[in-house]
Amino acid sequence: CIVCVRSRPAQTSQRKMGAELVAVQGVAAVLAKEAMKSETRDRSRSPRKVAQPETDAKMTQDADAALDLDLFDGHSAEDIFRSPDGRSGYTYDDLICLPGHIAFGVHDVTLDGNFTKKINLKTPIVSSPMDTVTEHNMAIAMALNGGIGVIHTNLSLEAQIKEVTNVKRYKNGFILDPVCITPTTTLAELDDLRRKCGFTGFPVTEDGNMGSKLMGLVTKRDTDFLDNRSSTLVGSIMKKIGDLTVADECVELAAANMVISEKKLGKLPIVTKGGRLVALVARTDISKQAEFPLATKDKNGSLMVAAAIGTRLADRDRAMALVAAGVDAIIVDSSQGDSTFQQDIVRWMKAEFPDLQVIGGNVVTMRQAKHLIDCGVDALRVGMGIGSICTTQEVCACGRAQASAVYSIAKLARAHGVPILADGGISSPGHIVKALCLGAGAAMCGSLLAGTEETPGEYFYSDTGVRLKRYRGMGSIDAMKKGSDDRYFGSESTMKVAQGVSGSVQ
Repeated sequence: CIVCVRSRPAQTSQRKMGAELVAVQGVAAVLAKEAMKSETRDRSRSPRKVAQPETDAKMTQDADAALDLDLFDGHSAEDIFRSPDGRSGYTYDDLICLPGHIAFGVHDVTLDGNFTKKINLKTPIVSSPMDTVTEHNMAIAMALNGGIGVIHTNLSLEAQIKEVTNVKRYKNGFILDPVCITPTTTLAELDDLRRKCGFTGFPVTEDGNMGSKLMGLVTKRDTDFLDNRSSTLVGSIMKKIGDLTVADECVELAAANMVISEKKLGKLPIVTKGGRLVALVARTDISKQAEFPLATKDKNGSLMVAAAIGTRLADRDRAMALVAAGVDAIIVDSSQGDSTFQQDIVRWMKAEFPDLQVIGGNVVTMRQAKHLIDCGVDALRVGMGIGSICTTQEVCACGRAQASAVYSIAKLARAHGVPILADGGISSPGHIVKALCLGAGAAMCGSLLAGTEETPGEYFYSDTGVRLKRYRGMGSIDAMKKGSDDRYFGSESTMKVAQGVSGSVQ
């Protein structure tokens, strides 16, 4: 044991030297590690670190940039729609816009959008070419407020031309389509008409139509306290043309209003030199008249309007007539825009009328869009089967989630300078905002506008007393019977397959 004990000091000394060496090496390692940590801390984004004087500016800048990166807690559209990890289809309701910092007032906000390459809108909203949504009253209202309306194609050629003409000839304050009656109308029939229309004064023309010779004017005071209403004719009690104050068709609105005020008139007929009625100015409308600084007008100061056509050969005649009537743009109305029929008519219109703005569609994929862009379209209509009264996705198993369709096609179309219209799925103002954020130049609306006073059709009352108006999809059987079956490639088919429904809205 002693030996062992004796021998231990030498071993212990060696071990102590080894331990001291390890300790020195350990201290060196620790110091090196601490130096690395210090350098790491110097590069840190932590606001607690004390930067070296010579790197203060750079480190502060790096920290701010990193902090901004950390605070970015949303996702870009590119991340959502183009991520290789997930190619889900998104609807408007799947997305929400994150709020940002506001350094401006409401008066600084502009909503300018593009309907086509050459037609800009102050209000990026377009009324859909549906027979329960857009005729001349809606198109006028849309254009006055900075949007544009598209006259539907479920009309005869003559009727569609008349609708376009009514918009192009519109002057604010003039009633261009007053309800007229004939001299042979009975007072009983007049009473029914008053209840139906909601007003009491009517111009009396030779055949009861606008544009025919004015015979007189009948008002409520002319018919009060009269008996035998089923046999008394309007022609016997009306104020005849010789006793009426009328104005020439070239009169300005301000002058017409002055005549009404000075002579205390209820209505002022506007007539041609031949005595034909072309317009009416009403005293009750004077207080409603307003300036429309956002109005969508052409270079001549007329309101702008678009119209829809199909892809049949006969639609080429319709297109020529619409251009002659002054239409500003034509939409090729088809549920599936990527067809040889549409490509042919688009190429033909761009060749025949180079200045005419032509909108193609509907499309939902980039391949579809590219085909029509190559044909020369001035805008694309995007959407398939996502309208509130459309059943294409359910019936035909074809379509695409609208937010994904809008973003994808807008990305392609922008590279070619072609605006897109987000058509369908718009049930609230928030959906319009999302469509614009995703790249749409404007939003096309149907159900959002249905039921307003400007839509075609008459109001009726439900069993519960609620006032309603008809609203239907262009793929519904009712609409197909009027001619929209061509939109769904079914004009030659004896059996119609509904891709829409009919209903009513408040």
